[in-house]
Amino acid sequence: MFDPLLHQAIRSKLLSLLISNEELPFRALKEMLGVTDGNLSSHLNKLESAGYIKIEKMFEKKRPKTVIHISEIGQEAFKKYIEELKKFIEEN
Repeated sequence: MFDPLLHQAIRSKLLSLLISNEELPFRALKEMLGVTDGNLSSHLNKLESAGYIKIEKMFEKKRPKTVIHISEIGQEAFKKYIEELKKFIEEN
């Protein structure tokens, strides 16, 4: 059955964006997904707890910057999720 963590629109879109990009800053993800800081943070925490993403905090020109990367576990989980969706569509 579908991965309940990924079977949520924001999180599946988020991983889709990360699969397409090596890394994305928090601000860019927030704008692309059209969510608030708190909403994005909540989704990121759930994905990080599952090991699907890695969150890197750094400073750039003395300003804090948060960058998100998809992990190998996240890539595999997302690919499996997409395959399950395809299978579901074909069967119905």
